[in-house]
Amino acid sequence: MTDSSYIVLYVDCRMRLLKVATCNLNQWAMEFECNMKNIKASISQAKAAGAVIRLGPELEVTGYGCEDHFLELDTLTHAWECLKELLLGDWTDGILCSIGMPVIKGAERYNCQVLCMNRRIIMIRPKLWLANDGNYRELRWFTAWKQRGDLDEFHLPIDVSEALSQTSVPFGYGYIQFIDTAVAVEVCEELFSPVPPHAELALNGVEVFMNASGSHHQLRKLDIRLNAFMGATNARGGVYMYSNQQGCDGGRLYYGLWMCMHCCKRACCSSRLTVFIEGR
Repeated sequence: MTDSSYIVLYVDCRMRLLKVATCNLNQWAMEFECNMKNIKASISQAKAAGAVIRLGPELEVTGYGCEDHFLELDTLTHAWECLKELLLGDWTDGILCSIGMPVIKGAERYNCQVLCMNRRIIMIRPKLWLANDGNYRELRWFTAWKQRGDLDEFHLPIDVSEALSQTSVPFGYGYIQFIDTAVAVEVCEELFSPVPPHAELALNGVEVFMNASGSHHQLRKLDIRLNAFMGATNARGGVYMYSNQQGCDGGRLYYGLWMCMHCCKRACCSSRLTVFIEGR
């Protein structure tokens, strides 16, 4: 029995083969050791399968349901310590990893995806639209990033900077351009916003979209997600990767489901409910 599952999707990208991996991790709020174990295992499985892009769920380092612990500086400090540990090893060698964690910039806290590769942080992408209805209270803990212009410069914490020999990284709304393709992040609620980022990003040549999510299970919610994914890839093509938390993380919500869409067709999808039996 493992605490993570993953999928590898083969995509014909400009006559070259691209393997991507998305995972469904059973993370726990404030359980950094367990969470890092799952993250490392998912990266190892993705690399073993030959994937060059690995997407993890929203706020996977800390767990999504930390609630007011997000307001504590210790929570963010431990998240940076975990990321530093990951980058000092060989986990990100040869694979682009999108890691979800909270980040402070200035006096504001942001819900971010940190894009890493080859033991370096490439950029930090803050969430543009925050979930603040129903079961969600993200505006209590985070600020939405509203700058759509140039990327800002983010100075890394001193211990992280010294360990990685990297002083600063780009911070903001943007995408990564490779020789063959372009890759961008879209975080959970942004997919359902009035003007989702993938529409603009696709016009700039982005072909691979990575959606990191912390979405709870609800009856018939799959239809809503499917319609959104199909709408994102129907007119624009490309690959839409979706990663989510799995199971409970210490609160009252149950999370589940990952998926990959390719040109409006569902390439693969996880089961919505998973039962783990102790000792099996």
